Amino acid sequence: MFQLQRSWTGSIIACLLGAALIASSFNLFLIPHQLLSGGISGVSMLVGYFTDWNISLLFLIFNAPLLIWGLLTLGRKFIILSVVSVVLTTWFMQLIPLMTVSKDLIISSVAGGVLVGLGTGISMRVGGSTGGFDIIASILTRKRDFSLGTSLFGLNGIVIVALGLFKNNWDLALYSMLSMFITGKVIDTIHIRHLKVTVFIITKKKDLLLKKMQKLKRGVTVIDTEGAYTKEPQHMLMTVTTRYELNELQNLVRQWDPQAFVNITETVGVMGLFRRSDRSEPGN
Repeated sequence: MFQLQRSWTGSIIACLLGAALIASSFNLFLIPHQLLSGGISGVSMLVGYFTDWNISLLFLIFNAPLLIWGLLTLGRKFIILSVVSVVLTTWFMQLIPLMTVSKDLIISSVAGGVLVGLGTGISMRVGGSTGGFDIIASILTRKRDFSLGTSLFGLNGIVIVALGLFKNNWDLALYSMLSMFITGKVIDTIHIRHLKVTVFIITKKKDLLLKKMQKLKRGVTVIDTEGAYTKEPQHMLMTVTTRYELNELQNLVRQWDPQAFVNITETVGVMGLFRRSDRSEPGN
């Protein structure tokens, strides 16, 4: 019970930090120059620029239906943390003054994109999101194995085109595209669930390691091997996992067979069944 409570506390603190970073990006770098962030926040900004309505309240209102969809599709924890993040972002946007930190559009685009990427990535690492297109992209990547940041960037294309058309200013649209691209790259750096590695473990404790690796919920292939010099029979355990879960696997091997030889290689792609860990999915 204590560990569960501590986990929730840490997740909420992470969402608090992420929301503060995102709100700072909006009010200090993007909105002052009428640049766009990605997703629902970008739609909120676009509407706000033309109507003078409160962008933070638009952000909250536009996120509501997507949060309901996510609740039905992705699970309770994911949506609770997403609601916390959206509400906190709205709150921080009310607290942080709207001011121009830099008059340079390139610097503002880059700084804004980095802050949004950091805030979004931090929220996703603890099992939540910042709402909006994050929810749509999380639903897509749950069913298909591709980059989350790339997914978000693709969904944001229509928002960029809308800004260029309605404002008749393609410079702002292109600077916004730069900001969104950087956001996607930062998200992929932090939120590394989709990056895979293949792990080869040469061990004499096959049964023990197999028993301990069961909790990782990844397929393991056992191959009989023999030492080239010692001629001693051994076993090689081969498994494919994510970079996000790699540390847990390494700690498991260090604890139960510190003499094992482990080779870790990056994996370009996987065909066939690649079972995702229930713990790494949103809502669990």
